[in-house]
Amino acid sequence: MSVLDDLSKAGMAEFQEKLRLQHETSMHKELEKLLTTAKGAEQEISKKDFEGFKNLFHRFLQVKGPSVKWDKIHKPPEDLIHPYDKIKAQGLPDSVAASLNKLVVVKLNGGLGTSMGCKGPKSVISVRNENTFLDLTVHQIEHLNKTFNVDVPLVLMNSFNTDEDTKKILQKYTHHRVHIHTFNQSRYPRINKESLLPVAKDLGMHGDHADAWYPPGHGDIYASFYNSGLLDKLIAAGKEYIFVSNIDNLGATVDLFILNHLMTQPKDKRCEFIMEVTDKTRADVKGGTLIQYDDKLRLLEIAQVPKAHVDEFKSVTKFKIFNTNNLWISLAAIKRLHEQNTMDMEIIVNPKTLDGGLNVIQLETAVGAAIKAFDNALGVNVPRSRFLPVKTSSDLLLVMSNLYSLDAGSLTMSKKREFPSTPHVKLGSSFTKVHDFLMRFESIPDMLELDHLTVSGDVTFGKNVSLKGTVIIIANHGDRIDIPAGAVLENKIVSGNLRILDH
Repeated sequence: MSVLDDLSKAGMAEFQEKLRLQHETSMHKELEKLLTTAKGAEQEISKKDFEGFKNLFHRFLQVKGPSVKWDKIHKPPEDLIHPYDKIKAQGLPDSVAASLNKLVVVKLNGGLGTSMGCKGPKSVISVRNENTFLDLTVHQIEHLNKTFNVDVPLVLMNSFNTDEDTKKILQKYTHHRVHIHTFNQSRYPRINKESLLPVAKDLGMHGDHADAWYPPGHGDIYASFYNSGLLDKLIAAGKEYIFVSNIDNLGATVDLFILNHLMTQPKDKRCEFIMEVTDKTRADVKGGTLIQYDDKLRLLEIAQVPKAHVDEFKSVTKFKIFNTNNLWISLAAIKRLHEQNTMDMEIIVNPKTLDGGLNVIQLETAVGAAIKAFDNALGVNVPRSRFLPVKTSSDLLLVMSNLYSLDAGSLTMSKKREFPSTPHVKLGSSFTKVHDFLMRFESIPDMLELDHLTVSGDVTFGKNVSLKGTVIIIANHGDRIDIPAGAVLENKIVSGNLRILDH
């Protein structure tokens, strides 16, 4: 019986291998066809992109089972996760200028503001005093350059969705003391889920073809940075490290203590990669965490976790930290690992349904997943204040409020707030789009003493409203609640129908 089993297994393996080769051959033919529709520079760029895509597709077809074995997962050793307080306690040398001159700030700028109802790059949404994400970033780096008399350049990784609009906006920073460079993420073809072939019929991106392409996640930074020629240019200029973060994370500023820690590692243990992690709360249970696996630090994402262990992964007691996506990475190491083709980032299969109902998949990678390929990688457990992403209008309300002070492009928690934790804010669907959100507030409420806010339904706020403790405001379907100007709501539940005209 076991011999028959072995024969049937061998037969199945052979069949699967034939099928894999068939899919790969068909994909390569389709990509060649697509290339014939392009000319000149576009064809050269697409050739480079397609090489990366072929590699990803090849690995996707070979994946068998989960990428991690649960019983091999261990908590990282304490000496590989450095507490920020200890790093800060080391102080700074008399001059940090030498270290700053070896640094480049890279912002991931490939996302659109569509989830918040905006057109164009997310980085141009106004988040504070009419300043956009991009404005705040430029102000921060300009302040560093002026204060320490250094040259820290800003690099934006755009996607084909954001590149054109971003370049137009960059003209307004011509006279700022910061050198700004851009490069583009790759452009990969979306794959028909059934046929495993590209949806695109040519390389065009307009009309019917607009949704045939996608930028393949921020893990593409290594290949596209290298292919752009900018990586070599920065190394030649004496730059050694990049600080990478999402442009919508307003807590991700250049930290001089982490930079100094990086630069003062022993020469034989030179750290090539630092991932900033922070303590999980119940709001972060899905965030990727650092583990030790095969004696290496590794990023574990929820998508890699076997279904039977998802609850364990979400446990705040077992996995206490999560990845903020603030990363410090050696430029020379990126060049070496890319040329050796040894990054080996796990593939994220992202299913989508196009407007016409067609089911497609996108193959993506995450920038932090490459941590296992770098030498002497570390985690640094940073304060929560370094993770302040603005993904929703609820996040936007927090950063626009008096909870935060703005200084030289950096937001810091107001000293007037008695507790360091951020209030939990949940705004309903009437507030999802930035335009609607702004229409519902005559001015942003005082939130210094707020713990929790839930708002649902058709609700508006007058000027100078104060929210304290736990406030829940629910307008039922068909009702409307207007919170009058000057109202103070402390530990209150407001529901039903309340119109300004009624008072």
